Amino acid sequence: MIDQFLLGLGVVLQPQILMYAFIGVFIGQLIGVLPGIGAITAISLLLPVTFYLDATTSMIMLAGIYYGSQYGGSIASILLNLPGTPSSVVTCLEGYPLSKSNRGGLALFVAAFSSFVGGMFGVAILVLAAIPMTIIALRFGAPEYAMLVILGLLAASLIGTGSQIRSFAMVVLGIALGLVGADQTTGYYRFVAIPELADGISLVSLAMGLFGVSEIIRNAAVRSTPGRVMSIRMRDVIPTRAEARTLGLPILRGSSIGSFFGALPGTGAAIASFMAYAIEKRVSRTPEKFGTGHLPGLAGPESANNAAAQTGFIPTLTLGIPGDAVMALIIGALILNGIIPGPRLMVDQPELFWGVIASFFVGNIILLLINIPLIRLWVLLLRIPYQKLYPVIIVMICVGVYSHRTSVTDVVLTLAFGILGYVMKNYRFEPAPVLLGFVLGPLLEDNFRRAMLIYRGDFTVFLTRPISAILVACSVVLVVFAIRSSIKARRKTARVLS
Repeated sequence: MIDQFLLGLGVVLQPQILMYAFIGVFIGQLIGVLPGIGAITAISLLLPVTFYLDATTSMIMLAGIYYGSQYGGSIASILLNLPGTPSSVVTCLEGYPLSKSNRGGLALFVAAFSSFVGGMFGVAILVLAAIPMTIIALRFGAPEYAMLVILGLLAASLIGTGSQIRSFAMVVLGIALGLVGADQTTGYYRFVAIPELADGISLVSLAMGLFGVSEIIRNAAVRSTPGRVMSIRMRDVIPTRAEARTLGLPILRGSSIGSFFGALPGTGAAIASFMAYAIEKRVSRTPEKFGTGHLPGLAGPESANNAAAQTGFIPTLTLGIPGDAVMALIIGALILNGIIPGPRLMVDQPELFWGVIASFFVGNIILLLINIPLIRLWVLLLRIPYQKLYPVIIVMICVGVYSHRTSVTDVVLTLAFGILGYVMKNYRFEPAPVLLGFVLGPLLEDNFRRAMLIYRGDFTVFLTRPISAILVACSVVLVVFAIRSSIKARRKTARVLS
């Protein structure tokens, strides 16, 4: 295992690849600082760039954007009470009060250090779990993959936040959008209203529209002037010995929680950070200090979301199952580069697999080194008025979409999906399950059809094969648990109203 990790270090320390790793984490941190944009917009925008790079370099750059945004998201949360990423929402609860009390520099340092430790913890878990997961995954056939995809889709719609019925409806919508175009087996056109849709809907168009354009419309409608930027002193950012002693256990707990939730499909860094904050408040001897600028309440969630960002690659790389919308984009980028993620990835593409994992180790060190010195730069960038920033992003999105397939239809679809995403969010329909259904739907169809062909239409194969049966049982338990929780919530609401 150490030999494989050293192989990955040898790949990522090549000057050209190291340069793209730096570019990725730098862009990710920049995107994280800018509220309302997020890593998924940046990754969607840079997907066309990956066509001009080899798969290893492009994956290292895109992964750097993802976990770099976790670092950057805390900056706007602490300075302006504006979460740069969904996972940094909890950071506002403790970081902004610290900033208002002229301890913003300390809050930024604690956030950066906690993020670094959480990220390194996640890398260690990723290295240790990758080979065992792949050994298990090599036993997967078409029935196992079909049931695994179903479990992932159910987890995305039932475990996440918000209404389970709404999330499930969005998953179904994503699957339906993934069916547009020519059938891969028969060649028949499905849901093709115009000839331009014969090749299907572009993943880039869907992602940019639902997450990029919709957020721009939403933020432009809410904010017309830049927020208040507080002055940050670069001295006095180091915590005292007494404060440092209170951070060890929260960081360890947050890293463990983030590593666990990051590896579960349908959860991700946002849920991990909320869980870490809730647990930290529950185990604290001074829960009354939470919400007033309590450092353990800041360190726990920050370490959790960065650990989750690393371990989220476990199911993505070893099983081909994305844990959240960003991981779905990573899988999409791999497929666009002609590489199918899954259990054979470690065997067929060892340099890519271990190079990406080793880049997490290098990237976290780079982020720690550049995070604190660049605080003043991030503050200056936050002074840019929103009405000047978003038109530039819209133009860049249109250029990126058009360069993907040189199709004006894709640009129009991107804008249409942007309006759809804006309407969905206004009515509390989350767009992330749509992207998960869009990516996983075709995989479910292909593997289910292959299983039926191999076993001559015998549905019992999903119950007679051990791994497939276990996945079926997990899916059933998940559905029963969701129904039971929903019934309890309705009974509780009825008692309150009565």
